[in-house]
Amino acid sequence: MKIGLIKKVSVFVLITAFSCVGYAQQQAQFSQYMFNRLSYNPAYAGSVGSICFSGLYRNQWLGLELTSPGGDIAPGATPQNILFSFDMPVNFLHGGIGLSVLTNKLGFYSAINIGLDYAYRFFTPRGSLAIGVEANLSSGNLDYANLVGYSALTGDVTNPVDRDQDPDPVLSSRKTESDMIFDAAVGVYYTEPGHLYLGLSAKNLLGAESAVLNYKNARSIYGFAGYDYEFYDKSYHLLPSLLIKTADFSTMQLDVSCLLLYQNTFWLGASYRIQDAVSILAGVNWKNFRIGMAYDITTSKLGTYKSARSKGTLELYLKYCFKIIPKKAIPSSYINSIYFM
Repeated sequence: MKIGLIKKVSVFVLITAFSCVGYAQQQAQFSQYMFNRLSYNPAYAGSVGSICFSGLYRNQWLGLELTSPGGDIAPGATPQNILFSFDMPVNFLHGGIGLSVLTNKLGFYSAINIGLDYAYRFFTPRGSLAIGVEANLSSGNLDYANLVGYSALTGDVTNPVDRDQDPDPVLSSRKTESDMIFDAAVGVYYTEPGHLYLGLSAKNLLGAESAVLNYKNARSIYGFAGYDYEFYDKSYHLLPSLLIKTADFSTMQLDVSCLLLYQNTFWLGASYRIQDAVSILAGVNWKNFRIGMAYDITTSKLGTYKSARSKGTLELYLKYCFKIIPKKAIPSSYINSIYFM
């Protein structure tokens, strides 16, 4: 690999990593957000009325390479996320509970986030309105030994990095540092089953900071909405949806999607994320399972048509739901009218 490309990729990943570390613990980005509402809004917990388990894997910017200080290609350089979530209704709590576990890996930074959710639900003549809260615990690790400042790049292919020429105080540590922080979230969620849903939430309310990893959580707002339009004797469903995200009101991102569902079994659709990607989505409902896949075509400067560095993004989704129907108790005694005749 040419030293010029080493510089570009190293500096890009360094800037990207520290934009994530500087405002770390931001919500992971998913193209199948319409199936993943719990991770954005705690008020969604228990809204389906079933016990649900779901898993989601995302590998972003396939083919993008990260170089180590020695010039070698480092594995796992592209952003990777694995999400596991669980939620269920709890009648005596008048709502539902949920759990989310998210792993995030970006170059030499990795984190695991655990969120506990509770939603209190009010029923209306047409649907339900829920208010939710979340407690979130995050543990992060950053390998400073493999981070390189621009001033440390020598331009020499045989000796690309000179640590003595790297005065950046942020990179003074040459070992893996770790820290743990606590934060919170709130949200509201309204749904009319089979028709529409609306959600608004605020994440990272405490703006927790880590002096060890030199980052601060950005307070983020998420809004999403979706609608279900039936046609052709209810065999087809058109499912438009959108997701709006903002961090500290300084940056904003919009996802707009539309799926076509056939006989509640197969779906195919597309999504557009402004200044980032166009996504193709497909999936199937089979018994109690929902299986989905999304492929993002990168439209930014990392994309295939502009730099040929990113070959797109792959996302896989699996969800399983079931209901527990309590058995009717067998009466210990009964009245027979024969004895009163």
